[in-house]
Amino acid sequence: MGDRAVSESDIIDRYLKPLSAGFPGAFGLMDDCAALAVPEGDELVMSMDAVAAGVHFFPDDDAADIAWKALAVNVSDLAAKGAIPVAYLMSLAFPEAPRHSWLEGFARGLAEAQQEFGIVLAGGDTDRRPGPISITITAMGTTSAGRNLLRSEAHAGDVLFVSGTLGDSALGLRLRQDPQLAAAWGLSPERAAGLVTAYLRPQPRLGLGPALRRYAAASMDISDGLGKDLERLCRASAVGTAIAIGDLPLSPAAAAAVRADPANWSIVIGGGDDYEVLTAVPSTLAADFRSSAAAGGIKVTEIGVLDDGEGVLFAAVDGTPLKIKAGGWDHFAS
Repeated sequence: MGDRAVSESDIIDRYLKPLSAGFPGAFGLMDDCAALAVPEGDELVMSMDAVAAGVHFFPDDDAADIAWKALAVNVSDLAAKGAIPVAYLMSLAFPEAPRHSWLEGFARGLAEAQQEFGIVLAGGDTDRRPGPISITITAMGTTSAGRNLLRSEAHAGDVLFVSGTLGDSALGLRLRQDPQLAAAWGLSPERAAGLVTAYLRPQPRLGLGPALRRYAAASMDISDGLGKDLERLCRASAVGTAIAIGDLPLSPAAAAAVRADPANWSIVIGGGDDYEVLTAVPSTLAADFRSSAAAGGIKVTEIGVLDDGEGVLFAAVDGTPLKIKAGGWDHFAS
């Protein structure tokens, strides 16, 4: 067969249909619509994000990594709401017919991500149009009715937590663009590779779900950078906070990068692509939340407390205000 261009029927029948196995409502991708039954007492939670070559990934990235990231960034939104992933819809747009080798890698990456996240392809669309390869996914999950964790439900006195570590993906992107930075930042090949992997294959924090559902007041994922997303949460809930950068959780590689060049703090705080979870928890439940998160295999770090002020102030450990470019990702910024 060789690595010839693929027809639309090949894309669906050979590469996508197997990804719908095990989900009856997908109807083997042979119908115009999928069907999803929501258990009694639950409600549907949905999120949609698109990734495009040259914007969210490099055109020469491995197809399996592209697929993983396309699904992971959507599942991350579900994870931040404490939702249980169920199924997703996917639209693929190509400027020209893709090759079998690319689709084989893409389907493999989706299969790996589906297995990891517990989600199944339910349907979608394939298209040919001018421009870069674009993958749009709508991910669907379930949570208890009335328990959707909105940004607007945090209160003064709530404790702020973030999962995992911050800045790894944004620093990994910089290394993907300029590998010579690894030496400038004093990184071993292993640590540099770890940052790049964080950029290529984000890990939705699904293990945090039980803790979020039981203890959180408000929650969201940090896709556009801590600075921008924390500002969004504070604005929606009419609260403020001050964050000491010394309290932010960093991987050894990210810590080395900011030691080597303090300007990298702006990348850590404003670079985006973290896909960690930012959560506000009532102070009386903070210890229980931390214990529950640990039981789910997720490390969480307290980074501050909400107050009745406005906005977000970043400060040194001694409280000195810091001017950090923390605008976050904006598709329409010049």
